[in-house]
Amino acid sequence: MRALVCESYGPPESLKLRDIAIPEPGPGEVLIRTHVAGVNFPDTLIIENKYQIKPPLPFSPGGELSGLVAKVGPGVTGFRPGDRAAALTNWGAFAEYVVAQAARTTHVPDTMPLDIAAAFTMAYGTSHHALKQRAQLQPGETLLVLGASGGVGLAAVELGKVMGAHVIAGASSPEKLQIARDYGADQLIDYSAQDLKATLKAMTGGKGVDVIYDPVGDRLAEPAFRSIAWGGRYLVVGFAGGQIPSIPLNLPLVKGASIVGVFWGDFVARTAKLHAENMAELYAWYAEGRLRPLISQRFDLARGGEAIRWIQDRKAHGKVVVTLSDED
Repeated sequence: MRALVCESYGPPESLKLRDIAIPEPGPGEVLIRTHVAGVNFPDTLIIENKYQIKPPLPFSPGGELSGLVAKVGPGVTGFRPGDRAAALTNWGAFAEYVVAQAARTTHVPDTMPLDIAAAFTMAYGTSHHALKQRAQLQPGETLLVLGASGGVGLAAVELGKVMGAHVIAGASSPEKLQIARDYGADQLIDYSAQDLKATLKAMTGGKGVDVIYDPVGDRLAEPAFRSIAWGGRYLVVGFAGGQIPSIPLNLPLVKGASIVGVFWGDFVARTAKLHAENMAELYAWYAEGRLRPLISQRFDLARGGEAIRWIQDRKAHGKVVVTLSDED
């Protein structure tokens, strides 16, 4: 089978298209014929040995995929060959056949095309878990989403509205903000041109925002946190801005606020049943037309390195995917 392989740590351009053996599923695993692989920010880190998960070389990047179950391993009863499935893999999805843990695999409803399924699990799963379990977002609260046109950010905008919040979207250009507006954001901040803290103060009448969803970090973190309301929750989702920020600890003290980590991959591994319940709710909201995943760029497998570069250069609106099969 074909796979895009990281043979030595380096930039996306160093990935190689290789023919390798089709793997066999072990106990509790399924073998999936990949239809589409989703591309995510961790893919930019894992190939440069900068991610917290470090697979042995050589490996294929790609943390999520959709496709058809080809074979099931010993002890698997919830899947059978031919089932439409979406899986989380941490790495390995940029290959024509992928082994995944059955506990990290879900049945894709007939209402959802497989290309959408490959762009759905990680972005919506991360944002749903962040807002529901970690922030315990309540109807009527104000939610600030930074990086609001990216994969997880745009999902957070949509989910915030579904959960009844007033959503303020922050992004770095008018074009990106228009996408957030199209997906339901109530107010917009261009933080490349506006003072984030002062603008949020004016927008909230000095109260501040109840929940901050931050996948960007870097220079935005401190002014955003200084804009949090009493009892607010600051969600640490990622550091797409490049630098891991430092927030003075007197700020959560005087705000009575919480800094809350969101490590969704470990949440899935530790609480598979709750993850399945979350995904069932997300699939239901999609079927009801309340969620509209955006795929802005598609690349074939040979151009998978370009797909990762697209994410690394922060060009993505919504999701980027790598297509391996035209079947659905």
